[in-house]
Amino acid sequence: MTFSEKLFKLRKENGLSQESLAEKLNTTRQAISKWENGQGFPETEKLLMLANLFEVSLDYLLKDTVEQSNENERGYYVSKEMAEGYLLSQRKTSKHFSLGFSLLIFSTIPYFLFKQDPIIYTIIIIFIAVFGIGAIVVGFIEEDRYTILKKESLIFDQNHLKELKVRYEDIKKKCTAVIVVGVCAIVAGGIPFLLVKKEIVASDVLVPYYPIFISFITVGAYIFIRTLSKIDAYRILVKNEEHINRLSNSFMKKVRKKLDKLLS
Repeated sequence: MTFSEKLFKLRKENGLSQESLAEKLNTTRQAISKWENGQGFPETEKLLMLANLFEVSLDYLLKDTVEQSNENERGYYVSKEMAEGYLLSQRKTSKHFSLGFSLLIFSTIPYFLFKQDPIIYTIIIIFIAVFGIGAIVVGFIEEDRYTILKKESLIFDQNHLKELKVRYEDIKKKCTAVIVVGVCAIVAGGIPFLLVKKEIVASDVLVPYYPIFISFITVGAYIFIRTLSKIDAYRILVKNEEHINRLSNSFMKKVRKKLDKLLS
């Protein structure tokens, strides 16, 4: 079976007209007609899109002697537009996550500021915590649009992949110092609590300054989560195979499934 015959067969099996297939591939009906009549051949990008659309391997499309199989030749084709959309979405998501977790940490401050009035600090804590949880939920909703990129093996245009790798290495270098600042802020805010817990310093000496220490942890957590998420977004694209094979990935899939059930 030739490529033209396979294309015709796959299009019919999926109930697509030449016009609808052309629309999905961002090409013309005439181009589809020529491919099916053996009068032309699609470019590499269109071949990858066809393989992704019909869920077949490139070998199946290109080689007359190769039968369709479920081997690991399959992959999800990621166009440049989709990759850039994902990175932009992850920047928004990281903002929601970092803000949400930071607000949850910050919500403990009213207890120390208004300790003498339980009603006031309880209302303020609930108010801040609700905003924090809301920000986290919005982050999960935003992230859900590109969930498939974190679950499937990805195929890129090689030139675009090289560009992404360069940007990934550049961002890692720039963000390392920022992450260190975030970690230092968290440690600086956490040490006083450790000193009190270990009874190295009397609690009545440091308790009045707890709001300041918590503020350090809040800022540090925001910086750390926001920056690490930015790096991780590029890592998932550039080091996709490593990401798929990570042992922790199976755990995260379970977590995401549970969150999807809660949000659905």
